[in-house]
Amino acid sequence: MSEVQDMRRVGLTVTGAVQGVGFRPFVYRTALDNHLSGWVRNTGAGVELEVQGESPFIELFLRHLQLAPPPNAILTSIEQSELTPEDCNTFEIRHSEAGTKQAYILPDLGSCRDCVNDIFDEKNRRYGYPFTNCTNCGPRYSITRELPYDRPNTSMSTFELCPVCQSEYDNPADRRFHAQPNACSVCGPRLALWGPGGREIAVKDEALATAGQALLACQIVAVKGLGGFHLMVRADDEESVRRLRKRKRRAEKPFALLASGMPQVHRFCNATNEEVDLLMTQQAPIVLLERSDDPTIYIAEAVAPGNPRLGVMLPYTPLHHLLMAEVGVPLVATSGNLSDEPICIDEHEAVTRLNSIADLFLVHNRPILRPVDDSVARVISGRPQLLRRSRGYAPLPIEVPGDGPVQVAVGAHLKNTIAYAHGSQAYISQHIGDLETELAMDAFRDAIRQLVSIYDDEPAELIADDHPDYLSSMYAHKQGVPVTTVQHHVAHVHAVMAEHKLAAPVLGFAWDGTGLGPDGTVWGSEVINVGTDAWTRAAHLRTFRLPGGDAASKDPRRSALGLLYAWQGENAAAFLDKHAPHLLKGHEREVMLRMLDSGVNSPETSSMGRLFDALSALTRVRARNSFEGQAAMEFEWAADLDEPGAYDFALHQQEDGPTVIDWAGVLDQVFVDLAAETAVGVMSTRFHRGLANVILRLAGQSPVEQIVLCGGCFQNKLLHELAVAGLENAGKRVYWAELVPPNDGGIALGQIHYARTTGRR
Repeated sequence: MSEVQDMRRVGLTVTGAVQGVGFRPFVYRTALDNHLSGWVRNTGAGVELEVQGESPFIELFLRHLQLAPPPNAILTSIEQSELTPEDCNTFEIRHSEAGTKQAYILPDLGSCRDCVNDIFDEKNRRYGYPFTNCTNCGPRYSITRELPYDRPNTSMSTFELCPVCQSEYDNPADRRFHAQPNACSVCGPRLALWGPGGREIAVKDEALATAGQALLACQIVAVKGLGGFHLMVRADDEESVRRLRKRKRRAEKPFALLASGMPQVHRFCNATNEEVDLLMTQQAPIVLLERSDDPTIYIAEAVAPGNPRLGVMLPYTPLHHLLMAEVGVPLVATSGNLSDEPICIDEHEAVTRLNSIADLFLVHNRPILRPVDDSVARVISGRPQLLRRSRGYAPLPIEVPGDGPVQVAVGAHLKNTIAYAHGSQAYISQHIGDLETELAMDAFRDAIRQLVSIYDDEPAELIADDHPDYLSSMYAHKQGVPVTTVQHHVAHVHAVMAEHKLAAPVLGFAWDGTGLGPDGTVWGSEVINVGTDAWTRAAHLRTFRLPGGDAASKDPRRSALGLLYAWQGENAAAFLDKHAPHLLKGHEREVMLRMLDSGVNSPETSSMGRLFDALSALTRVRARNSFEGQAAMEFEWAADLDEPGAYDFALHQQEDGPTVIDWAGVLDQVFVDLAAETAVGVMSTRFHRGLANVILRLAGQSPVEQIVLCGGCFQNKLLHELAVAGLENAGKRVYWAELVPPNDGGIALGQIHYARTTGRR
């Protein structure tokens, strides 16, 4: 008995991303290395364990647990208690226990190097097997039905492990110990190749080889991957890419590229060290890279028409690795959907929805439980930034203040994500997209249901945008639970505050396309002062009207006409005839001018996005958009970075209101430049530098040191980096969205943070 009494026994509860990352075998091995007995198990809240042994070895174990956990683990808390020693001399991994569900769901992870080696090793029993994974990689969120994360709670539950896979699964020393998607060609999912009507053409290795041959022959193949379907075609064949565009109904919006590896990427793109690092993470996002000036691999212009950048990703599943080994050439790998529809996740659904697009379907029988599209990222101001947060990142939470009720934030109308707040964590869903179709709304409702049901919760409160006509807001108000609404641009600022754990005061520049303001006008160039008690509107653009309202987002000429009308008034028509006859002509112009005269269907706006559109149209860069933000993007790309000049925006301080950023003097300067036939690149740079100077001047007038840049306009790399450099040189602390998108994909997180920090004012 004296020996037992000399022992120390410690109980630990560990929360965070500790399931599906090899945490239990790590605990098992660490305990044995330190001569400790006890047990470990998964619970709904995370991982529980007890260790017993001599105190020095207990301390070594605890230090190793905190300082050297498995690479994909995230430890958010470790609760420790001293227990009475027991008579035991073994360490075991116990069966999971349900209990309160608070554990993180891990995102889907790209293939680890060991698994990639396995599938290309002819002596390995998983040679060529496209569903190889281990504890360190593979599907997670897309196959999880409920917590705790155990095989019976995943879509792998129908695949019974063969004796060899079972022995790996049961062996704590094996890297496939309790790897829930563990499988092999004997017992696991299999590939099949289907024709347009769903007729099976080939299976397993033959399916992969035939699909590769079809791609090389310039056919379009729909490929069921990790979180949904891709539509793939050769990226080096112009006619094939154009055919895909026509069938998908996607006129000019860029397609993503799948490359075999970095050596291939370097042959058609320039990539910095930071961009290479981002590409090669296990999250494996699509990364925006600069096109090479002298590529040695041809990429069809139709992949990203007129765009100086390409969105590139590397293989992130064994299937992608094997397929790229078959074809050898870069492939277009775009979401498996028609434009404005959610991505397909079921092979039978895909045959119906994608039958008019794909020539063949490479499918498998591992069910995908929720759509998880590819994430999109870039490096900006030297740091990675997500533009679309989905595979590899969702639904990892971000900590929010307080411990309020269970809340669901329903986000915005475009680029929608939802957020679920439980305790101090806000779990952000995968990218859902624009809520423009009934299929998209179905995906939105499913995302809410699935994320909440994993934790067996019902929301006590919904949080929505102030705009009553957003479909997300309309949904919230129909659910029969209390609803808090948040102004759109305030939510943008709060999203960055949540990510960087900022407390008020904060001065936020929330510049985007549109968002409803409390005064009933369409906001979009907001400088928001977030104080300890309330927020105020510190500055905004001088307003102008948009003939046709929302139609202006697709027709930059409308923004330009509204701007000129606000500038010239009743002289607008004569001014157009003399200085901008290219802009609008004939009956179309007269109808829009009458709308502006009467104010009918011509809402007043302070939108920075529409100002960019107007400048793009006036300078003849682009008159119509085929996708959101296209004109503004092309105006940015036109910039001549050697130009040192800047247009001068006047700032008018109102006596009892926000400062007005006046564009009138800028238009004077623009039309002088147009008359002098100044290069568009020079005008673009002067405009960007002028806006960056506005930010510096307004920030300089404020005593607030914490500056936030947010909203879709700060996806503009030139504007963003000019502003950041200037603010940092002025001694300000600058923050922007990195782990959540700066666009409306971050709104849901901002809604949660606002509700938690303001007492719902």
